[in-house]
Amino acid sequence: MKADLHVHSHYSDGSDSLEKVIKQGVRNGLTHLSFVDHDTVDGLQESLTLGREYGIEIIPGIEISAYDFKRNRKVHILGYNYHPKGSHIRALCQALLKRRQEHSLWQIRQIQTLGYQLEEENIMESAKPSHTIYKQHIMGHLTNADYDSPPYRELYQKLFKNNGIAAGDIEYVDVFDAVSAIKADDGMAVVAHPGQLDSYDLIPELVKIGLDGVERNHPDHTRKDFHMVETLAERYGLVMTGGTDYHGSFGTPVEIGSITSPLNVMLSECK
Repeated sequence: MKADLHVHSHYSDGSDSLEKVIKQGVRNGLTHLSFVDHDTVDGLQESLTLGREYGIEIIPGIEISAYDFKRNRKVHILGYNYHPKGSHIRALCQALLKRRQEHSLWQIRQIQTLGYQLEEENIMESAKPSHTIYKQHIMGHLTNADYDSPPYRELYQKLFKNNGIAAGDIEYVDVFDAVSAIKADDGMAVVAHPGQLDSYDLIPELVKIGLDGVERNHPDHTRKDFHMVETLAERYGLVMTGGTDYHGSFGTPVEIGSITSPLNVMLSECK
């Protein structure tokens, strides 16, 4: 078994199509793959069809942008193996996607005031099949620089961070509501990259409402993070997952399947 359970596509803020990602996964020897696009399950049926075509097991997935209001910090929740309709997940994320789209359009208008030539219609068209514009889509119309290059980073920081004219963020959903929605759709709820967002203190509280796992293997995790995840998994009987957090050209360069999930994840339970 070789599973990359953290991959993004052009249904959210990844640059690549489902088919392109799956082909790369097959070439790299993956047996299981999960698309965890942000706050949407729109690509699920297409990914399942392509998975059957290319002989790779597709695990239904999503990454919900949530917030820990007790500690005032972001936390991402991965959902796996939920009911194909994902009705509770969709209901929770609908308002979130609307807020993100409205915020992105505001960001475009703000950047236009600096003299940058941006057209909302062109950006929306380039974002498809996503129905939502992300910062990566806007950046793609501002520069041809690589994501990891100094020019890209400098422009991104100038516009979207600190006191940038398009800085700020949307209101995310409560993390407890995110876990509850996944569980209501018979899914498996997992805290994503707790080392990246410092989510460790939250995990015992989420266990009480049905948290199933925690992501161990992630590009941003250190040996200290591995140890902390392993300790929590053993203490609370949680599964451990992992993956590359692949975004294609919209993210840090990484090869699909170069980071995989630990073997204790219960893939046999996936639909």
